[in-house]
Amino acid sequence: MDLALKDLGDYLVGELPDEILGSELAFDQLTIKVRREAVAKVLTFLRDDVNCQFKLLVDICGADYPAREQRFEVVYNLLSLTHNNRIRVKVATDEQTPVPSATGVFSAANWFEREAWDLFGIYFSDHPDLRRILTDYGFEGHPLRKDFPLTGYVEVRYDDEQKRVVYEPVKLTQEFRSFDFLSPWEGVQQVLPGDEKAEEAPPQPKPEGGA
Repeated sequence: MDLALKDLGDYLVGELPDEILGSELAFDQLTIKVRREAVAKVLTFLRDDVNCQFKLLVDICGADYPAREQRFEVVYNLLSLTHNNRIRVKVATDEQTPVPSATGVFSAANWFEREAWDLFGIYFSDHPDLRRILTDYGFEGHPLRKDFPLTGYVEVRYDDEQKRVVYEPVKLTQEFRSFDFLSPWEGVQQVLPGDEKAEEAPPQPKPEGGA
């Protein structure tokens, strides 16, 4: 499989030398880094070329690296059912520079790009309907950015008792959870909490005269 993916990476770099910045194999999957302006062209090639046939856009997601000059990566995961291959396409951008929308190549990109815009603030040019998709109306900021503050925001919900929409401070309930007994640093304990309540089975009498 690694040899086939390496050959595919070499093939793509040879066919699109001005659009692909580099390729690498990691975790049994091929990843190519693409110039931001050429992402639609590369995705179209991956979809239509007979040696690729990546006709299924699995998802589009974002990643935030605040220390980088281009802090965001847009990651496209594609699947070829014909060749039973997967490929990951990465594009780098910053807070001001838009990424060309992939909706003209894959219609499924519509909601994926809206999610990346909502949660990371990654802007996609020529998107037909770029607006928030997960956060509340009037929400400010982009909550999956690494520098997004954890306090000072409110959330909106419908209160069934008051029969109206209410605003409440964001509550971070994660800190009240404790899963230390499954901590990967400590290892799984032989006796988990609650096991002490189990009654030990009484010893079975040995049969008389048996071997």
